[in-house]
Amino acid sequence: MSNVDQPNASAAPEGARPDPAATGALPVDPPMRASRAAPARPAPRRGGGSVALAVLLALLAVAAAGYVGWRQWQQAQGGAAEQRNVASLQQRVATLETTLTALDDQRGSLNQRLDDAAQVNRSLREELLGQAERTRHLEDALAKLAEKSLSGRDGMLLDEAESLLRMAGERYTLFHDAQGAAAAYTLADQTLAAVNDGAFSGLRQSVNAEREALVKSQPASQAGALQQLVALRGALATLPLKPLDSGATEATDAWSRIRRALAGVVSVQRDDGAPLAVADARFARELAALDLAQAQAALLAYDAKGYAAALQRVDAALASQFDGHAPAVQQAREALRQLASQLPANAPVQLGAALGELRNLRAVHALSPAPGGSAPSGGARP
Repeated sequence: MSNVDQPNASAAPEGARPDPAATGALPVDPPMRASRAAPARPAPRRGGGSVALAVLLALLAVAAAGYVGWRQWQQAQGGAAEQRNVASLQQRVATLETTLTALDDQRGSLNQRLDDAAQVNRSLREELLGQAERTRHLEDALAKLAEKSLSGRDGMLLDEAESLLRMAGERYTLFHDAQGAAAAYTLADQTLAAVNDGAFSGLRQSVNAEREALVKSQPASQAGALQQLVALRGALATLPLKPLDSGATEATDAWSRIRRALAGVVSVQRDDGAPLAVADARFARELAALDLAQAQAALLAYDAKGYAAALQRVDAALASQFDGHAPAVQQAREALRQLASQLPANAPVQLGAALGELRNLRAVHALSPAPGGSAPSGGARP
């Protein structure tokens, strides 16, 4: 540093002028030379500034070195923290790698399970499809079987209804039994109600119409008339006969004398030893009972003529063979007159329309094609 601070003037020869260009000084005028040469003495001051500059530079260097050291210390501290952070991050990364490895294993097992479940679901779906197909076949078979069963059941019911209607018509035609025929029509209506085919629902109206006609044809007092006839048949045994039944009386007319005269020639007696007049009266009682029974039969058969003739015969027997002055006989004859006024209806009920309609419907259904291509089993018979 001393070399730097010393001036270069010492290098020139003595007595030589300094080169203004070498010294870096500007040329000055001669009068100003003395005045300018005077301040050149304080050279020591220039060396002290150099020392101060050097000290300043040293301080700056120390400060820079301290700063650099402080920065290096901070960098070292930061590097240690970063190393710790890196170590913790590496540890966390290792943990994450382990966790990811476990998750990968679990995902693989889950994928395997999902594949197994998919295979099981596929097999179950195939089984369900097979079950659905078999169920559909079973439903078709059951539907066909139910159709056949229903057609057979309807055929049997229609056969039963036709038999009941035919039986009711024959019973009314042969025996005039309107009550029995009406009961048969009621059973036929119940049988038709059980038929599933709606085409036969209108037939029930015809059946009910004929049944109501049969019910209306019956006399309202038929049961009471039958009871009265039964009571009269029971009362015949207690009705008093004419006094001729009590014993033989002396007769003074010509016919009595003739019979008495002939009795000595021809004598007719009963085996039981009863007198002839008493036997004839008892025979008349039995005939009256038979006439009452015939009246009952005619009433049940709705035979108006036979009913009236039987009642007239009974009344004639009461008038000729029984005591007309007895109150019981008079009450019996009055009851016979009341019964004669309750004659059965003469107009018969026309039956057979419902039976004909049933046969026509069955013939139409037998001709119509069934859904399965065959006629129903309950078709009309030829």
